[in-house]
Amino acid sequence: RRPAPPPPHAAAPRARGARGPPRAPAAPPPEPRPTPPGPSSDGGSRPPALTALVAGVGIEIAALTVGAVLILVELLRGGSQSFGVSVFLVVFALGVGAVLAASVRGLLRGQRWARSPVATWQILQGVVAVSSLQVGVTPWVVVALVLAVVVLVLLMLRPVVEATTRDVRPAA
Repeated sequence: RRPAPPPPHAAAPRARGARGPPRAPAAPPPEPRPTPPGPSSDGGSRPPALTALVAGVGIEIAALTVGAVLILVELLRGGSQSFGVSVFLVVFALGVGAVLAASVRGLLRGQRWARSPVATWQILQGVVAVSSLQVGVTPWVVVALVLAVVVLVLLMLRPVVEATTRDVRPAA
């Protein structure tokens, strides 16, 4: 018969011929980290501004994805005048969409890092929309500009900032 294993917090057995004091008992396993409070853990709901923010970014993700698919279809049908530009636009739109999708996930988890990529995209989108307005006013450009401004304002509202700073440890 084999001897029973020692209890988890017992001193480790000494090797034959070992000198010196016996080893200290093994440390207890670390406590699991508490999960940050969220809508499901504290019974509360997320702020309406955060919900509106996520919806606005979701619209942008959908628009980027649809735009990438349309350009890809045009490219595959041979309607594109520049292969390289079309490929770049598809990769860029899908990449920005992926970053925004990851940011939405971070915002919903209350992580503050997620605000930065969203804010950066809103500024870039706003600058491009204003530049496009100088050429001519189209409904899509106006919608892009309004959406960028609304999402950027929502991103800076106190309830959204408070809801997305849960990953910061309070000062002791």
